[in-house]
Amino acid sequence: MGSRRDAETRLDALWRRGKEFLGTRYAIMGGAMTWVSERHLVSALSNGGGFGVIACGSMSPDQLGAEIEATFALTDKPFGVNLIIMHPELDQLIDACTSRHVSHIVLAGGMPSSKSIARIKDTGSKVICFAPALAIARRLVKGGADAIVIEGAEAGGHIGPVSTSVLAQEILPNLPEVPVFVAGGIGRGEAIVAYLEMGASGCQLGTRFACAKESIAHPAFKQAFFRASARDAVPSMQLDPQFPVIPVRALENKATRLFADTQRQVIERYRSGELPLEEAQLQIERFWAGALRRAVIEGDVEHGSLMAGQSVGMVTKEQSCADILTELVGQACDALAAREAVRA
Repeated sequence: MGSRRDAETRLDALWRRGKEFLGTRYAIMGGAMTWVSERHLVSALSNGGGFGVIACGSMSPDQLGAEIEATFALTDKPFGVNLIIMHPELDQLIDACTSRHVSHIVLAGGMPSSKSIARIKDTGSKVICFAPALAIARRLVKGGADAIVIEGAEAGGHIGPVSTSVLAQEILPNLPEVPVFVAGGIGRGEAIVAYLEMGASGCQLGTRFACAKESIAHPAFKQAFFRASARDAVPSMQLDPQFPVIPVRALENKATRLFADTQRQVIERYRSGELPLEEAQLQIERFWAGALRRAVIEGDVEHGSLMAGQSVGMVTKEQSCADILTELVGQACDALAAREAVRA
């Protein structure tokens, strides 16, 4: 028992900075998954000891305000809101958060302006930003970011080109000024411990919670996750550099194969002079419009987008958020206890 208590004490020390920053029992953030990370999953994550994050996506300010209020009705624990900086009503979305005293706002989808960061910080809310490289992380911290998330290519949804392990090695030893949370491909407690020991303040997990009991995702969507392995979660393909495609990691299905065919046909029509460049690019970009909702809400797992990280192979059954968190923490403590036993 002593070894277990020592492991719990060690884990508490490792992620104390992250816990204090988030105001949580565990320094585990929920990834913001559009259509999935809404009031039920977010509140369950926070009530379980983690940190839930509402995915604003394309919500209007009024819709976001209603979602925040509905989440507050389900939890008195801290939670955050993820805002896409390209949203045309970003300032109003920020106001919807700060006027309702949301403690943490995550700015995603690009490089936020110093004006947006200041708008948030002036109200007392904390700002969390994503950084795909050390230089950008330093620039964000200089611009006022209170914490950084580094997310590797193993993650689900929109991804960058660099793996989680490489980003962690590049950034964690060189950014002591603020808490840094690691994300991308994390599905077990042992991995959380590894990143904490490298200097992370906590971790962010999305795919692991996508099929929680509290998730409103369609049963067919969840079954697709339960059947999948890491190799099934692949990035979307770009056929021609003249028509850039932002990579999105998702489970391969009919839609992903059709997307490749669509690109091929559109490019051929452009080259034959049938389509101008702008219209061709627009047709490619429009392909996935509404696809995520089709999968998550409607359960169309063949023609919708099944965004998932490579940790999807570790999602094998429906569990409550509290049980998932307990399992992750238990694995982390077991790993720490095992190391101490070897040293002894």
